[in-house]
Amino acid sequence: MNKRNALKAMTGGALWVGAAAVLGLNLTGCTEAKPSFNAVDLTGADYARDFSLTDADGKVRTMADFKGKVVVLFFGYAQCPDVCPTTMTEMAQVKQQLGTDGDKLQVLFVTVDPARDTPEVMKAYMGAFDPAFVALIPTPEQLAATAKDFKAYYKKNEGTTPTSYSMDHSAASYIYDTQGRLRLYARYGAGVAPMVADIKSLLKS
Repeated sequence: MNKRNALKAMTGGALWVGAAAVLGLNLTGCTEAKPSFNAVDLTGADYARDFSLTDADGKVRTMADFKGKVVVLFFGYAQCPDVCPTTMTEMAQVKQQLGTDGDKLQVLFVTVDPARDTPEVMKAYMGAFDPAFVALIPTPEQLAATAKDFKAYYKKNEGTTPTSYSMDHSAASYIYDTQGRLRLYARYGAGVAPMVADIKSLLKS
C-alpha cells in the first residue's frame, strides 16, 4: 500500500471511530440510569402483586387504596418477641427520617396469627409504633392464600397451653412504589438508613 492509500485508510478509520464515539455518547444520554437499591430489586416480579384483606376497622383493603405512596408490607404477629417490634420500630424511625415525605410512606402489617390478633389487639399494637400504620387481619384461609402468593413463610409452634404458642414467619419486608408495583425485598436487619435511601429513590422515580 502506498503512502497516500495508507493515509486515506487511517483517516477513514479515525472518522469511523469518532462517529461511533459520538453515537455512543448520544445513546448514553438517551438512556435513563437504572436506580441502585440497597434492598433486593424485584422489579417485574410476577408474584405479590396485590391482596384483598380486612383491616382492624373491618374495611377491605387492596393495594389500590395506597396509590401515591410507597408501601412497605410485613408479615408478623403481635406476640412476636423480637423481629416484629424491631421492624415496626425501625419503620417508625424511617418515617421520621423521611421528614415531610413521611406521609408518603404506608406501612402494612399482615398478621400470621389471626386467632389472637383481633382488631382491638392490632389497633393497640400499631398505635404503639405509629397510628397511621395499618394492620391487616386475614382469615386462616386468606392467610394461606396470601402467604403462598407472596412466597412468605409461617408456621405455628405449639406451646404448653393452647394459647401460648409462637409463630415462625418470614422476616423480610416487601416494598412497592407509588404505582403499587412490587419493587424491593428488604431483608430483616438491613438498617434504617438503607431503607430511607431506597424509599427516597422510589419517591423520585
